[in-house]
Amino acid sequence: MRATTWARRLGVAALALLPAVALAGPATAAPNADRTLWAHRAQASYQALQDNLYLGDAGHRLYAESTPAAGGNPYSYLWEFREATQATLGVRGLPGGQRYAGDVADRFAALGQYASPDPAHPGYESYLPAPLGGGGDLFYDDNAVVGLSFVDSYRSGGGAGALAGAEAAFRTDLRAWDSDPAKTCPGGMHWVEADWNTIRAANVTGLFAELAANLYATTRDRSYLDWAVRAYEWNRSCLMSSPGLYRNDIADDGTYDQTLWTYNSGAMIGTATVLYRATGDRRWRDLALGDARGAMAYWTADRLYSQPAIFNAFLFRDVLALDPAYRSTLDTYAARLWQDNRDPATGLFRFQASNGGAPDPAQPVNTLNQAAAVQLFALLGNA
Repeated sequence: MRATTWARRLGVAALALLPAVALAGPATAAPNADRTLWAHRAQASYQALQDNLYLGDAGHRLYAESTPAAGGNPYSYLWEFREATQATLGVRGLPGGQRYAGDVADRFAALGQYASPDPAHPGYESYLPAPLGGGGDLFYDDNAVVGLSFVDSYRSGGGAGALAGAEAAFRTDLRAWDSDPAKTCPGGMHWVEADWNTIRAANVTGLFAELAANLYATTRDRSYLDWAVRAYEWNRSCLMSSPGLYRNDIADDGTYDQTLWTYNSGAMIGTATVLYRATGDRRWRDLALGDARGAMAYWTADRLYSQPAIFNAFLFRDVLALDPAYRSTLDTYAARLWQDNRDPATGLFRFQASNGGAPDPAQPVNTLNQAAAVQLFALLGNA
């Protein structure tokens, strides 16, 4: 994933086919009126996304990166498109969301336009290849989250093609595993398929583990379980700063980037949650709960608010699947976004150039951030 307005250096759903129970004990369900309010806000924010950033048939059913345009690309990067796809899945999953089924189908049909034309390096490129663009490097974290969207699609009735898409994303990301035994903390996953990559990163390794865990839960293919455990344990042993907090990466020279991001917390919580539900091994439950407690103690209200909103969507997606009691924290954060970051005249959300924090009127509205708001509100509409 690359942020579109910063230095491009950054770096599951509640399981429909698995027991939908909280691992930490019972939690009080949100009142129906509250869920309905957030569902309506998710739908309104999605409509604003479609009205202002979706390019329709004339634009190959893709999205603009921002409005107003702030760069030379006529279309968004893969990351932004994936998050718009996930936002569409979010509103599709709300009560009465069947009317968005056609939109979901459009997203996955248009996704293929990002596919690499190189049969030796299958996967999705970071930008559209010819004829719509000049292509871009293949980022393994992008491909992992695309795989997670395919998993969500499959679980909501997307059929064998959706499962095949998730499995293809897994195979793409196998190329990311570092096999050099001479490196500090051998193993882990490269961020990008490029000669200039010099890091093994928490985001791709954790998200790949989460994808593999979900594929094991769905198919019972033991190889997926083996890879989920391998990637999870590498992140935990090599990049964990403290329970629930993971350093961004380790470079080939053995130095660490100590930056903490909410989505790295989320991916590890999500992986352990899925592994517990799929295996029944209470070790995974305990690891998920320990990471959740550590993460949510650290990510206080102001720290959450300063993080990229899309990273918080990953975190809350995973902690709510573990324990719905964290809904109240999301409710407080989402209410702040609705009150402080939303333009009531347009329904669009603005942030700092970092994609989090207080709105900066000088910044354009990004597909990435609008999609984040939709995802967050849809979580509350279902929680």
